[in-house]
Amino acid sequence: MRKLALSDKILLQVEKPARYIGNEVNSIMKEPDKIAVRFAMCFPDVYEIGMSHLGIQILYDMLNQFEDTWCERVYSPWPDLDAIMRREQIPLFALESQDSIRNFDFLGITIQYEMCYTNILQILDLSGIPLLAVDRSWEDPIVIGGGPCVYNPEPIADFFDIFYIGEGETQYRALLDLYKNCRHQNLSREEFLKKAAQLSGMYVPQFYEVNYQEDGTIKSFVPKFAELPVMITKELVTDLTNTYYPEKPVVPFIKCTQDRVVLEIQRGCTRGCRFCQAGQLYRPVRERDAAILKEYALKMLNNTGYEEISLSSLSSSDYSQLEDLVNFLIENCHEKKVNISLPSLRIDAFSLDVMKKVQDIKKSSLTFAPEAGSQRLRNVINKGLTEEVILNGAALAFQGGWNRVKLYFMLGLPTETEEDIRGIAELSNRIAAVYYETVPKEQRNGKVQIVSSTSFFVPKPFTPFQWAPQCTKEAFLEKAYLTKNAIKEQLNQKSIKYNWHEADASVMEGILARGDRKLCKVILAAYQKGCIFDAWSEYYKNDIWLETFAECGIDIAFYTTRERALDEIFPWDFIDCGVSKNFLKQEWQRALLEQTTPNCQVQCNGCGATKFQCGICIAPRTKVVEA
Repeated sequence: MRKLALSDKILLQVEKPARYIGNEVNSIMKEPDKIAVRFAMCFPDVYEIGMSHLGIQILYDMLNQFEDTWCERVYSPWPDLDAIMRREQIPLFALESQDSIRNFDFLGITIQYEMCYTNILQILDLSGIPLLAVDRSWEDPIVIGGGPCVYNPEPIADFFDIFYIGEGETQYRALLDLYKNCRHQNLSREEFLKKAAQLSGMYVPQFYEVNYQEDGTIKSFVPKFAELPVMITKELVTDLTNTYYPEKPVVPFIKCTQDRVVLEIQRGCTRGCRFCQAGQLYRPVRERDAAILKEYALKMLNNTGYEEISLSSLSSSDYSQLEDLVNFLIENCHEKKVNISLPSLRIDAFSLDVMKKVQDIKKSSLTFAPEAGSQRLRNVINKGLTEEVILNGAALAFQGGWNRVKLYFMLGLPTETEEDIRGIAELSNRIAAVYYETVPKEQRNGKVQIVSSTSFFVPKPFTPFQWAPQCTKEAFLEKAYLTKNAIKEQLNQKSIKYNWHEADASVMEGILARGDRKLCKVILAAYQKGCIFDAWSEYYKNDIWLETFAECGIDIAFYTTRERALDEIFPWDFIDCGVSKNFLKQEWQRALLEQTTPNCQVQCNGCGATKFQCGICIAPRTKVVEA
């Protein structure tokens, strides 16, 4: 019988002790003496966030299907337990076995957002693993990073042995076999890493050298050994239908952010929004066949007891078999009294009809994401959404019985003017007016409620806006105040509520998103000063971060507000995500000219993703435009 790593006394001192005891429904137990490879899969945030991440559920299931491998889970201890573990010198442990992480062969960390970087150091520190990769020996696990942030791994390059670039289903078996062979042959850790660096999609940062120009930009980025690749191409699942997917996802004891069965219906997006990193990274669009999704749905609901099922996709409305799948779910879930969640739907007649069938409209609101307040700026970002479509969608929704609408916008987008900002208030007002124009007084379910929220634009690698300057904190707040005041001027101001995001954190996210290796020392120093859980506003210490940048001699403006030349070498240019830099450059120039680009369903625009020969890229095209 396994022994818990934490005593009852400690568990009674911390918030939500169920975060740390494991043994949840569908968690997987194996016998350690029959296992060749032990893998700790980590999400560097609190349990409730990490347990909601589909990627870890997929990899956890896949790795545990390997007979020679036991994959366990580990999350960031909340600050209350963090303090106790440091004081009592308790090493960080995996949930399943409760064994120390340092005793594992691999520590895999999924990196979903930049503001978790100090939590990565927390995981290493509490595990007793040297923070710098060059200081590790075979006494330590191989620390491997994956997820969207590793498409620019340079700000955290010093802390990782390997970065896995791309989708995790394709290369782990080869990596684990290589590891077993190298250990059997008594090869050194460095020899293993050198061989791993020659596997497709694997990047070992200590084997690559960066040289800088006098102005701080990159002069060259080259491998130290001739046998290593100059460019690293992302790994991609070409057949999404027949790859791994968990039929028995782990069910937490406590309520998590995503407390439901999740069906991933497709990967990628055809829309081509120029601010959206995911839309570029996950090209080309690949669908799962509806027949197997129906099987997964029934099995997962039966194996978990969940009372809600959600369809996961960047743009669910673009899934070609959506109507068939939704009708199946409505028919089967109605009997089981299971709710159906349909995020990322376009608001059109079909979508509203579906939502009326699956939602209690008295408890729900509809979400529109115009992103920009004016049509000019929506053209700049290639949103592909006109005001007419937005207002028509709102009218259909109001006629269908909804009276609450959430609107999402961004402030600080490239070329933004005061007129564009005022457009946020004006569009919110027009949507409120549509309610009173389309719904007779006797049929109204109270007043219309419009919640308009703005986030601050953060330029990301591998988007057309990777060349764009980012606003300062002061400029962001000025734009938010302008938006707030413009809303107060509207006729329907009492029906409109306005929220905005924190400016400090948005600037920091922008620094880390486009940073280089020089930021490693800043992140390390900030962590040593107590920065942790930076994604949580109550724990984010902006003053300490600013102080640390100054002490390290790093100019924040270099990473945020400066203009970038079209031919500048970026820290992430050694990665091939499938979308060519020439295409992104072309899209940046089209944005500045306010020109839109058709989405992938209309025509191929020659982004480069056809090299993978799968998904939408091998479907018939009306026209091909080379980048």
